Amino acid sequence: MLWLLSLLFAVRVLSQAIQFWTTVPWLPGFQSFQGSGLPYWLLLSAQALILTFVVPHAWRVQRGLVEPRRGRGGVLLWLGGIYLAGSLGRIAIGLVPGAPGWFRAWIPGAFHVVLAGYVLTLGAYHLRLSDPADLAAPDPATRRSGTTGSSVVPREGETLPMGNRRRRPHHA
Repeated sequence: MLWLLSLLFAVRVLSQAIQFWTTVPWLPGFQSFQGSGLPYWLLLSAQALILTFVVPHAWRVQRGLVEPRRGRGGVLLWLGGIYLAGSLGRIAIGLVPGAPGWFRAWIPGAFHVVLAGYVLTLGAYHLRLSDPADLAAPDPATRRSGTTGSSVVPREGETLPMGNRRRRPHHA
């Protein structure tokens, strides 16, 4: 899902860039992508910065290189929920007759929903695959060398990517 959301956002960025440098008839016009008064160079820079985060992060999650953390998942879910609510609110206001142009720009509004979906998906990944004991203070007696004290234990019938397999600490 992170890959799909990253791809959707990248297509949006690329489509607006194409319409900025040359016009193609099968894409919406440049102004349809422009949802704010930001100069395009600043908007494109911000979008490129977002892509430099979301694409490598999706790759790291897929490879099992991101250790799920329950606390981080909760924070991401809250932030993503607030972002999604604001994005949907923006779209709803844009449906009201006479709404300002910023609210009526549906392409940027839709892609804020895409980015909120990325944050929510990442939060769900952290929350679902983390050890519930992640929020508790780590017990030095069960901490394995080189870890933070948390482990990923699959739910019954669930398998995890190879990089996310951890064993439960054995208690004597």
